[in-house]
Amino acid sequence: MNEEKPKFIGDAKVLLYSAVDGRHKPTGACEHEVSGEKMGKAKWAAICNHESDNGYYLFFCYKAGVLSDTYHENLVEAKEQAEFEYEGISSTWEK
Repeated sequence: MNEEKPKFIGDAKVLLYSAVDGRHKPTGACEHEVSGEKMGKAKWAAICNHESDNGYYLFFCYKAGVLSDTYHENLVEAKEQAEFEYEGISSTWEK
């Protein structure tokens, strides 16, 4: 899978990106639903922020156009949440 890395998600700038692949172990500690549908394993993750906001958003993409997100007060918390959900992702972030 050679998917192009997004530079923005909506108007939020992508700061860190990682494919979610064989390098990562889903922990099962968190389950995402979008419109009532359980999403399963993500394809990629991104940490973003808006110019007008001091917080950070952790996005997971499951299939084209289907995203979930969580809001975090700081970058460390966003990274910790990603690792909480996918063991090993801490070592695969790309800027």
